[in-house]
Amino acid sequence: MTVRITWDRASARRLGRQFLDTPAGTGTPVADVVAAMPAAHAQVLSAAELSVGVRTAGRTRADVREALWQADGSAATLVRTHGPRGTVHLLPARELPLWSSALTAIPGTGRFAPGIRLTDTQTTEVLAAVADALDGRTLTIDELDAAVVARTGAWAGDRVMPAFQDLWPRWRQVLHRAGQSGALCFGPDRGRKVTYTRPPRFTPLAAAEALRALVHRYLRAYGPATPPDFAKWLAAPTSWATTLFGTCAAGGEIEEVDFAGTPAWVAAGDTAFPGEPVRGVRLLPYFDAYVIAAQPRETLFPGAAYRRALAGGQAGNHPVLLVDGVVAGVWHQRRRGRRTTVTVEPLGGLTPRQERELGERVERVGEVLQARPELVIGTVTTGPHA
Repeated sequence: MTVRITWDRASARRLGRQFLDTPAGTGTPVADVVAAMPAAHAQVLSAAELSVGVRTAGRTRADVREALWQADGSAATLVRTHGPRGTVHLLPARELPLWSSALTAIPGTGRFAPGIRLTDTQTTEVLAAVADALDGRTLTIDELDAAVVARTGAWAGDRVMPAFQDLWPRWRQVLHRAGQSGALCFGPDRGRKVTYTRPPRFTPLAAAEALRALVHRYLRAYGPATPPDFAKWLAAPTSWATTLFGTCAAGGEIEEVDFAGTPAWVAAGDTAFPGEPVRGVRLLPYFDAYVIAAQPRETLFPGAAYRRALAGGQAGNHPVLLVDGVVAGVWHQRRRGRRTTVTVEPLGGLTPRQERELGERVERVGEVLQARPELVIGTVTTGPHA
């Protein structure tokens, strides 16, 4: 008999496994929290700090920063590097063998014209040059440009890559691949400049093993899910994801369920779901892993939330207010010195209990950011990414 799962039950399990129902205990390592997500979007580091902080009891942004990899590798458990979709994420350092093998096995899409694109041989040269240049050192992007050209040739520095109304050196088209392969990660900022260094050495898993493990982790966190859901999460071809799920199904590693009337997949044997829906109020920052990966998006962002909190269907552009497990508003925080004003715009009325809980959530945001928070319930006037 096919197991039938409702949205409410799936949502309750996802939130529980994300530590968004009950925060992780005070002593839980931040790397364990990130692993449960199973990666934290970190293009804006403060957003990643909030993603981790709201999932824990007592942790602050300082705990996340202390866990990040430095050039000397001292006590580091997190790496800030290029993860799913080629975007910047926090990943547990211990899981780099899995992530590196899986992400570099995803088929590329050939974004650049032939006259700009690197050949396979040039890509291999660049990745080796990046790894060598950053071994035990931290470099700014300009310093890394010079180091890569010195180790490969002038062709790597040709300014032919369109980016942000400018032209970047040719080699930078594989900057994200350098991160995914383990040649590069972010180092500590040097004033206002970003730096890069080399993450800990590791032996990659076999690609097939890593991909199956990543499917399992994704389904543990966000199942039931479909191959198109998985493909969207990784910015991968849907046909490739469908084939991969077929391989996992044939090996008995995943099983099909009925998810709100649609065939979907969970990890094999992982069919226990809570019987009660999640209740309560939560605040999630920009590009939080939950709003990016949880599907179907139309159910997570119902009605007015789809229009207000998404940009052309893309999640993450606004920090969101969750009420009873679905998006029910947006919010924004503006920091001034040691104080931060948190403006929350609910899309419907809040009960007195929900307003009290919202105040508690805002207090927690202040704790994570190490600031004194003030709650304002009103219209958020800033645009996306503000």
